Parts: sequence; C-alpha cells; structure tokens
Amino acid sequence: MNITLNQTDSTNAQLKVVLEEADYASKVDQQVKEYSKKAQIKGFRPGKVPAGLVKKMYGKSILVEQINKLLQEEISKYIKDNDVKLLGEPLPEPSQANIDWDNQKDFEFTYAVGLLPDFNLPLDKSVEGYAIEVDQKTIDEAYENIKRQFGKTTNPETSEEGDFIYGDLKQVDGEFESKTLIPTTRVVAGKEQFVGVKAGDVIRFDIRKAFGDDNAALAHVTGLSKEVTADLNGEFEFTVEKINRTESAELNQELFDKLFGKDAVTTQEDFDAKIRETIKENYDREADNLLNRNIIDTLVDNLNIELPADFFKRWLQVTNEGRLTTEQIEENFDKYTRELKWSMIKNKVVEENELKVSNEEVVNSTKEKMLAQFNMPEVPEELVESMNNYANQYLQQDNGRNYINEYEQLLAEKVLAKLKEKMTVVEKTISAEDFRNLSF
Repeated sequence: MNITLNQTDSTNAQLKVVLEEADYASKVDQQVKEYSKKAQIKGFRPGKVPAGLVKKMYGKSILVEQINKLLQEEISKYIKDNDVKLLGEPLPEPSQANIDWDNQKDFEFTYAVGLLPDFNLPLDKSVEGYAIEVDQKTIDEAYENIKRQFGKTTNPETSEEGDFIYGDLKQVDGEFESKTLIPTTRVVAGKEQFVGVKAGDVIRFDIRKAFGDDNAALAHVTGLSKEVTADLNGEFEFTVEKINRTESAELNQELFDKLFGKDAVTTQEDFDAKIRETIKENYDREADNLLNRNIIDTLVDNLNIELPADFFKRWLQVTNEGRLTTEQIEENFDKYTRELKWSMIKNKVVEENELKVSNEEVVNSTKEKMLAQFNMPEVPEELVESMNNYANQYLQQDNGRNYINEYEQLLAEKVLAKLKEKMTVVEKTISAEDFRNLSF
C-alpha cells in the first residue's frame, strides 16, 4: 500500500492511495471463512458451506466491504500520523466510479482534500463586557410582575382598564366568529368602549383601528395567523360573557414560600434582598452570555486566514445530501464560514491548553440540569440511585447524541473561560434598563 498527499495549492490537495492484492487479500479470505461458518444455503449444513461457493456468491460485496474498511483505517492513520489539518473528510474523486471490481487486482483511489492553515489566535484584541447595576425601577417592575404572576383571578361584574374580557367576537359583514379573550391593555383606540361593560353588553368597533393596525395583536385576539389578519378589517361586534381580573398577590409568607421554598425567607427585608440577588444573578448570566458572543465575534472577525472555499462548499453538499441545496449553501456560506472559524479556534484553545471534559463532569452537569428542571436544590438520599439511572439513560439516548452534546457544551464553556483569562475584557458599568435596551 502506498499513500501520498500532493498539495495542489495553499488550501487544496489530492490524496492518492494505491492498493495491491497483497494489501487486502488476507482480509477478504478471512471474511469469506467467516461467511462460510454463518451462511445458511439450501443443500449445505450450517457451517459447512464451501468457501469457494461463498466467494462466488458474495465475493464481490466482501471485496468492496473490506477494501472500504481498509481505506478508512489507513487514511485515518495517515492523517493522524502526519498531523494533516483537514476540513471535514477526504472526498472521493468521480473517477473511482469506473473501478472494475470483477477483474481488477490492484486499485488506485484518489480523494480531494481541503487543508486548514495553521494560525495564531488574535488574543491581543479587547472585548467589551458589562457590569449591571440593578436600579430601583427594575426592582419595582419585578415586584409588579411577581404580584401579577401569583395573583388571584376574579370575575367582577363591571370591567376596568387592565381586565381581560371574554366573549364572542363576530364580523359584522363577514363569516368570522370566534370565542376570544380581549386584553383591554391591547386596545389602542376606543378603549372607553371596553371599560365599564358587563356580561351581555355588545361592543361594536373597527377592529383594525381598535388594535392599532397591529397584525400581531389581531392574531392574538382572533386566533388567526398574522398572514390572514393582514387582510382582516371592518366592523366587528363583541358580546361580553365574562370579565377576568387578576388581583395582585400580597407580599406575605405564603408568597415567600412559593418563590423560595418553605421558610427560606421570613421577613420583608430578607425578601427584598433575595429578589435583588436573584435579579442580579439573572442579569449577570445575561451579561456573561453577551460577553461570550462578543469574544466569539471578535476572534472570528480578526482571524484572517485562507480557507478552501470551493472544497468547503462541495463538502457541505456531500455531507448534507438532500438537506441542503447549492443555492442554500451559497446564501448561507458566510455563516458556515464563521462557524468553521470558531470551530478551528475552539480546537486550537483545547489543544494548546490541554482542556478535557471527564465522564464525571458530563454526568454531574446532566444531573444538575435535571434538578433545576424539577426545582430541587439537591437529590434526596432515597432518590440518588433513580437520578443516576435517569441521567445515564438520558445520556445514552439517540445513540449517545445527548452525551456528545453535553460534552461539547462543557468543552465550549472551558474554552470561553480560558479565553476570558487570556483576552482583555473592558468592563462597562450599565443600568439594567440600558442593558435591556441593547440590541442583542
């Protein structure tokens, strides 16, 4: 066997593999013997089928199978031993379709190869981060949301602004009719018609004017798609059946326990501190996510390398056969290129810093997410074994795809943590309101 790599330009090469009969004959003969032991052919006892007959019946498929297996093994070994940095995998050249499997003894296989360049990480670039100040307005908004979320629903006789009115919505000159719930806060014109009404009252209004020509609001009220509501207009009648009102929850021990667990918080002062702490943690998490995106964008934007673009497009087409068209690849090629660059950066950081993720880390991370999903601070002793089994079953699902996803996520987190150590982060103090107004 002879394997050679001939570089055609700075980013492309051709991999050539020459096989002689001696390279594969013993493997084919061994596989024929295995087939002879297992084959069930009429007229022969199990395990007594002559090898010559097996070779006559299955020889070609065995030959193809063993040569393909040999090629995969030897090409992978060559790439690893010679530290060849490839984009994806080698792609067979079309000429291999002309192989005469019935008569050839020696074979020559050629593959197109995309080469990835070596590069230095642009770690001298600074990135912007944010320190969030939680102001009183944000705290007050959080209190209002909590009171509303845990409030009690009542059904008063007469509507007020902020109520939800349930009833029958009917198009005056049309066929549309549906039961619906109208939030008075979404009405922008003629709101006074929806305030002070009782069950049995009929409200007539121009639907497009009432909801400010907002197709999203119309879709919410009618239950139709935004595309359909784009053509919806004219007079409608709404017959009131029931009024729903949410009364704000009281800040008492019952609410404290619902939010943070039994007796975890017992005073108004502790509740205030816990709410502020929770809000700060949430904003810090969002700020960290934004910093991660800034790091990725900064590194990708400043990684000036030459990539095998034509090979990359062909590789995307081949590996996504039936799922990606040539037009889609062209349209999204910039996105694919950015993803490739980030993948190269991650691999570089992992290699240079010898980053690893252990099986224990994968399992523990999975269990932590499950605990959070069930809102449990820790695993009760009697459920430890069940939780371990549940986590292992989850990680093994879809042929281990969940395990791979969890592993890759943990590895990416370690890469970003290492990059934060190495890059200059310029931290800017910003209010929670200004942070919310940033364009993400």
